[in-house]
Amino acid sequence: MTSTMLKETTSVKLDKKAKKEAQRIFKQLGLTMGEAFNLFLYQVKINQGLPFEVKIPNELTKKSMEEARKGIGVEEFSLEDLKRT
Repeated sequence: MTSTMLKETTSVKLDKKAKKEAQRIFKQLGLTMGEAFNLFLYQVKINQGLPFEVKIPNELTKKSMEEARKGIGVEEFSLEDLKRT
């Protein structure tokens, strides 16, 4: 990025928790939120689309997602349970 780059201020609505976690990661990478967003925008330009794969879920996946949202077939587990596996 050059110092002669034109910059523009914009406003977006973000998920609060996702933003906070992303900022933590960007800090570790030495990036500001603005720099990270610009990197994303450049990647969109380079890829002529999103720089990651996005798929529409099939019917089975949609059904499973809906059931999970309703708590159907979902077992509770603890961090300790995960550590044991």
